[in-house]
This record gives sequence, structure tokens and C-alpha cells, in this order.
Amino acid sequence: MSKTKTRHVGEAIRKFRENINMSVRTLASKCGFSPSFISQVENGQSSPSIASLERIASALGVTLVQFFQSTEAESPAIIKATQRNTLSSGWSRAKLELLSPGGERSGLNPVLVTLAPDGASSKTPVSHPSQQFAMVFDGAIMLTLENTSELLERGDAVTIPPATRHRWRNESSRPAQILIVFTSVTL
Repeated sequence: MSKTKTRHVGEAIRKFRENINMSVRTLASKCGFSPSFISQVENGQSSPSIASLERIASALGVTLVQFFQSTEAESPAIIKATQRNTLSSGWSRAKLELLSPGGERSGLNPVLVTLAPDGASSKTPVSHPSQQFAMVFDGAIMLTLENTSELLERGDAVTIPPATRHRWRNESSRPAQILIVFTSVTL
């Protein structure tokens, strides 16, 4: 029996927004989306891309990892494969699994990203404020760094400096997994 905790990302967004007394309109304005889109996400009617989730997190003054932990009081020291906190993005065709109980407190944030065929992190390459280390855990992923693309296969790794525009895309016919470890930053 699986004990995986799948989170509806909209619940976490609403919780963070309400905790800082921010209106839907203000959040939408800060991250460049329409208020109706933010409302749809919060109500589980729309699934944003990974890049869009990061923009929303930034506008809320949190990180994507904090969405996983928004209702966690104390996390266990060991994270069993069947007990990982997960988020799904229908737009990106991705599942994100938090692999560390420390999250923001640990300084390093490991996430296992599973991209379905034709799944992508965003429409175009986007930059992030933290350094990232990534390794293809299974399958093959097309990585676009700035204006060049490289096919990464199982075992291939990359370190991406902060503010480097990049995009992950699964162009294969089977799911692919990427282990991404990024450093904590204050947004």
C-alpha cells in the first residue's frame, strides 16, 4: 500500500497567499498571470507548468520546495520511496518528488522529476536564482541551455549556474527521470 502524499499545488498556493494577506489579483499581477488563471490553479481547475509554478512561488516569496512542505510540521529523517511528497503538473506532464526531509533548512533541495513523453519544464528556456545540479536518472532528456541543446541520457549530469536560461524536454516515447539538486535561495 502506497503512502505517497500527493499534494494539490493550488492548496499550497492559496495557503501561502492567505498567510501573507495577498489577494488573488495582487499575486496575479506580481507573477504576470491573470487573476482567473491563479483562481483556476488554486481550485485545481488548471495545471501550471513547472516554470509557472516557480514564478508563482517567487511572487509569494517562497520556493517551489516550500509548496511540498506547506503543511508538514516535522519530516522524518528517512524518505521511503512510497512516502515521498509529490506535486504534479499537467501542463508540463511532470511529477515532482521531494527527496529530502530538510527542504529549505538543509541548503540543498533534491527533487526527482519524471517527465512523460512530450513533457517539458516550460515553453521556452527560463532562468532560476539558484545553482542546480542535475543527472538523468532514467531515459533521455533534451536540455536547452541558453541557445544550444544537448541530449542527455541516463547517467549524464550537468551543473547549471544561477540565472542560466534552461529548459528540460522529454522528446522520447517513454517517461524520463531527472534528479535535480538546487541550492536554497531567498527570493
